[in-house]
Amino acid sequence: MLCAISGEAPEVPVASRKSGNVFEKRLIEQYISENGTDPVNGEDLTVDDLVELKQARVVRPRPPTLTSIPALLSTFQNEWDAIVLESYQLKQQLAQTRQELSTALYHQDASERVIARLLRERDDARDALAKVSISSNGAPNGNGDAMQVDAQGLPESIVVKIEAKQQEYIDRVSSPDSTNSDDRLSSTRRKRPVPDGWATTEDLQSFDAAQDSGNLYPGIQSVALDADEDLVLLGGSDGVAGIYSISKQENVRAMKSNAGAITDGLWCGTRPVIATSTGAIKIFRDGVEEAAFKQHAGAATAISLHPCGDILVSVGVDQSYILYDLQALKPITQVFTDAELTTVSFHPDGHLLAAGDATGTIKLYDVKTGENVANFTSSTPSPVRSLSFSENGTWLASALSGSTSVSIWDLRKMAETKTLEIGSGVKAVAWDYTGQFLAVCASGGVSVQHYSKASKSWSEVVAKGVRAVDVKWGAQAKSLVVLTDEGGVSVLRS
Repeated sequence: MLCAISGEAPEVPVASRKSGNVFEKRLIEQYISENGTDPVNGEDLTVDDLVELKQARVVRPRPPTLTSIPALLSTFQNEWDAIVLESYQLKQQLAQTRQELSTALYHQDASERVIARLLRERDDARDALAKVSISSNGAPNGNGDAMQVDAQGLPESIVVKIEAKQQEYIDRVSSPDSTNSDDRLSSTRRKRPVPDGWATTEDLQSFDAAQDSGNLYPGIQSVALDADEDLVLLGGSDGVAGIYSISKQENVRAMKSNAGAITDGLWCGTRPVIATSTGAIKIFRDGVEEAAFKQHAGAATAISLHPCGDILVSVGVDQSYILYDLQALKPITQVFTDAELTTVSFHPDGHLLAAGDATGTIKLYDVKTGENVANFTSSTPSPVRSLSFSENGTWLASALSGSTSVSIWDLRKMAETKTLEIGSGVKAVAWDYTGQFLAVCASGGVSVQHYSKASKSWSEVVAKGVRAVDVKWGAQAKSLVVLTDEGGVSVLRS
């Protein structure tokens, strides 16, 4: 009998019940403890499955090579030679492995140096791009005028215009219930009662989709209403801006920007203004391009109109905001920040500018000096997607990209005073004129949050399943103009 493992005659033979093979007891027990199976057929095997066999004790004869001293010396010499040869081979393999390791480390070090150099060059290029400026003796802008840069402050004529407009609003305290836009910034606006005929919570609760334009432009990101609240300015990823009439329910005009996708738009009186992905800001009159500015080093992400109506601001990925004189049709000043700016809005008084950046921070700037006077920092480092000041001048609503909630900031306390949970990804926010209704559009639908001054509490009065990316209030808050995620306009009214 021979052991199925060692191939030699076993001293203590045992047989497997599973395969019937004979094994040396110590060898099969060690195999079972390590594997738990029969080494021949792979079936589960335990020590209890072994049957001990009885045989006469066999005395193993010595091999012929171990029967004399010369034979033993020859065996020892052969074993020594084998050990020396194995040691030599191991040294060779060790030297080869060391050489391969040295080569790999050299390649890794060279790769890291190249990566570090490329990262340094990229950072230098980004820094240079962010600090691009045009000196008074530099290249002219699109209208042939040089631009002031690096937060040099506004010209005195612009400062006087802002202050005069503010004072005009402050002086007009005799008509606190007026809805005229020239009265909206008076010092009494916080005490102004709700105007007659303004929509009530009951009116809003009966809102329903009364009009849907269907798909108008691909990739639309923003919607803007004109002063008559009938014409809607739209712009798509194909670089074509359109004007849609709510009353006529049709497109009445199309304008080609020829400057990349349209990222934002607004009305300056009767003139449409758009921002593009190439950094160009374009102003149209009667469908014809009236002026174009190309000051941003990169995409212009958002624009906003100053309450006086003569100053425009744009922000971009070049970490700066730029102010433009819409009367002279030229840039005024450029202020650089420390992060990409994603959205912007003027305070109703016109003395503050709020700019949201890609890190989730809202930066407040003094419009006249360009000084960063305060920052609102969110706990979530996501880009700020939308900003909206309440007409009472004390609240600022903000939404972060991908967030399911809206933050309400109190400018008096310079802190977040309320978080409104919407339930789906918020795209845009918009206060109504009275400051009691906040429209929120999200991937899950459109919501209107109502603030009750009597109970100092919030409640949801409108919840419609219209998937939207932007929203604006209609006349007297009796309608909502919604930009759907399919690139169309939907009007909600009672």
